[in-house]
Amino acid sequence: MGDRLIAYSEWMSVDVILPCLDEAEALPWVIGRVPPGFRAIVVDNGSADGSAEIARSLGAVVVTEPRRGFGAACHRGLRAATAEVVCFCDCDASLDPQQLPLVAGPVLRGDADLVLGRRRPVARGVWPLPARLANRELARRVRRRTGVRVHDLGPMRAARRADLLALNLADQRCGYALEMLLRAAEAGWRVSEAEVDYRPRIGRSKVTGTPRGYWQAVRDMRKVLAR
Repeated sequence: MGDRLIAYSEWMSVDVILPCLDEAEALPWVIGRVPPGFRAIVVDNGSADGSAEIARSLGAVVVTEPRRGFGAACHRGLRAATAEVVCFCDCDASLDPQQLPLVAGPVLRGDADLVLGRRRPVARGVWPLPARLANRELARRVRRRTGVRVHDLGPMRAARRADLLALNLADQRCGYALEMLLRAAEAGWRVSEAEVDYRPRIGRSKVTGTPRGYWQAVRDMRKVLAR
């Protein structure tokens, strides 16, 4: 299966959107593991550690989004992309870009419209319990509301660029990924999951690694559900 997916990447270009805020330590590993046929687009969201310059030196396309927020950065990358199929991936090395073909493959083959990477922790403590429980509860609510059988709202995902733009996503913060899934379900998209490794991140987390960041993410997603 892996060989078959990699074969797709050899003849069909895929853009990989990497929202970035102070990820200088992780960027060499992340960009160095982007597979052939996949193009890294790093969206600098106000980094003060030279992330943009490092990304450029490693051969990535770099665009800037001055509005702070995960959703704002992701959507800026989506607008900057030119490939028919795009992937999203965190830029902190918690997800391995080498596994992007597992997520992009069903979209490239026409078997799915949106594929979510279902995270599988590979080490103890990788996924803090509060974040894991919140993710599980959100997935349960999405299943109940939409009927789409998802278990993880993970940040590694793939879809067709034009279809994503047509969803008119508006959330600029941590609710972006949830809004994408809800609107895709409402539009009747075929949604599936692919297991991906979840690794210890490099550097300090700006979201679930801090109490303030964690509760902000929870609030953002509750607002999306309420809408």
